[in-house]
Amino acid sequence: MYDILAAVILDWIIGDPYWFPHPIKYIGKLIKALEGFGRRHIKSNKTMKIYGGGVVVIVAFISFIIPFTILKAAKNIPLLFHLINVLILWTTLAARCLHSEAKKVYTALKEKGIEEARIKLSYIVGRDTSLLTEGEIIRADVETVAENTSDGVIAPMIFAIIGGAPLAMLYKGINTMDSMLGYMNEKYRFIGFFPAKTDDVFNFIPARITGILLSLVSPIKGGSIINSLRIMWRDRKNHKSPNCAYPEAAVAGALKIQLGGTNVYFGETLIKPTMGDKIKQLSKEHIIAAIQLMYASEVLLLVIILLVKELI
Repeated sequence: MYDILAAVILDWIIGDPYWFPHPIKYIGKLIKALEGFGRRHIKSNKTMKIYGGGVVVIVAFISFIIPFTILKAAKNIPLLFHLINVLILWTTLAARCLHSEAKKVYTALKEKGIEEARIKLSYIVGRDTSLLTEGEIIRADVETVAENTSDGVIAPMIFAIIGGAPLAMLYKGINTMDSMLGYMNEKYRFIGFFPAKTDDVFNFIPARITGILLSLVSPIKGGSIINSLRIMWRDRKNHKSPNCAYPEAAVAGALKIQLGGTNVYFGETLIKPTMGDKIKQLSKEHIIAAIQLMYASEVLLLVIILLVKELI
């Protein structure tokens, strides 16, 4: 458990340096290579869908077995084992990176204008940002912070508690696969079917825990725990994903804003329902508020983990 604490602190201090050979980059390269192989050699939609299932198995196995093997080799040298364990766990966490990338959009809106903000946003979302208004940019940034509070922060910690660094890395492999292939549009509908469904399964519990944690810390931004939980539960199905609405609706409830609505992905317009009540108009400051809620939920989970450890 203390390895998780050390990894969280390391993430807060260092984040994801561009020079570091991050495992997720190599997982991404593997996924891209597997996608390319499939598109070159498979012509039938049915076969491509089955192949997508094979991609899930390959990526999940490799993501798990490499850290598992490394840690197993180091198990008889406790100091080395814990050092490697902390380093692997650190690479599965993305709070500092999410903070940095989301704040770049905030800074662009504040200092450089909407065009620069659209460019910065395009680096962290899948939707088309080229014609977004300032309000739509803010909404997208807040939604990204909320969703990735689960995907990039809380979920890896939960899987680390259950199965250590190897399981946390397996989760990151599956989540990366979903972010690259899991779009239900014409291009990815078949190869992305199983990656998307697998990610839904793995995020089922973490997304709900994240929504609860975000609601519990909502008072730090003037929100109500009860109201945040109410909005989360009321709007939990207002998303194409069975999981994303939980953290997004919790943040909407905490900040008294409305999220969701129409987005454009790869040229296809998706009309989605909204989450939250439009009590306050979206502003740039809500990006900072969402980041603060992310950190607060992470700290709360850490406190719970350490308290449980002391009690058992």
